[in-house]
Amino acid sequence: MGAAAKLTIGELEAGYPTYCKALRLLIRDGRSFEAIQRTVCWERLSLLQKCLPTRYKSPDYLYVLLKREVEQPAA
Repeated sequence: MGAAAKLTIGELEAGYPTYCKALRLLIRDGRSFEAIQRTVCWERLSLLQKCLPTRYKSPDYLYVLLKREVEQPAA
């Protein structure tokens, strides 16, 4: 967690939409769950949830939601 340790909570919060978008793109690209867990976006989503658990869902939860969204055919 070298680089993430240098970020402030405010900087992490500001990047939240970007981390979610990156997670969605990784899922859409068909990356494995294990590969996704090794990404910077996963690390930062985990850190946000750990620091502010009432405000942010776990990356595991977000993964399930986004995977369901990506796999559903467009209506």
